[in-house]
Amino acid sequence: MTASNFLFFAGVYFAAVASPGPGIALVVSRALGRGLIGLPWFLAGFVLGDIVLMTIAVSGLTVIAHNLGTAFQFVRVAGALYLIWMAWKTWHAPVRDMELQPTFVRERPLGAFLSSLSHTLGNPKAITFFLSIMPLAVDLKAIDVRAFAGLVGVVIVVMTPTLIAWAAPANRARRIFRSQSAQKHLNRGSATVMVGAAVALAAK
Repeated sequence: MTASNFLFFAGVYFAAVASPGPGIALVVSRALGRGLIGLPWFLAGFVLGDIVLMTIAVSGLTVIAHNLGTAFQFVRVAGALYLIWMAWKTWHAPVRDMELQPTFVRERPLGAFLSSLSHTLGNPKAITFFLSIMPLAVDLKAIDVRAFAGLVGVVIVVMTPTLIAWAAPANRARRIFRSQSAQKHLNRGSATVMVGAAVALAAK
């Protein structure tokens, strides 16, 4: 793979990571509720999750997936239903006044890591990208060990600052969004976005 290939993949990957979705919603909501405590471990789970999904795609499962058109239709519909379910949970999520130094923000590093890892491995948006969109941006047949290592580097370099760019302002906005009323409006706004994403996903 050439440098231009890596740059093209980085651009496509950045667009996927930076766009609003369940992952971004999780990052923002966590930053609002817990601040930046344990953020490195939390981000590591997202990064490893994407690396695992990318490994599966590169390993050849993409070929199988492309030969099962019906299965991809199912993945799209399942992803839309998942987003709607997440939207319903977000809309009806209980809220409470948040303190700036609450005791419930304490979280073990492993817990933060596993929460984002499990979320990524079950995220239809991430799965769809690596099993459907990535093969359009990268020639999987041309990937060797060196090229794969380069792609892993792209995932780390692109995802880490992108998620930080979402978490940092959310953390600064905690003073604004810590009231129950503000949290309720934020939850319902996020839920509306998720429903819109679900409709767009199902309509493709």
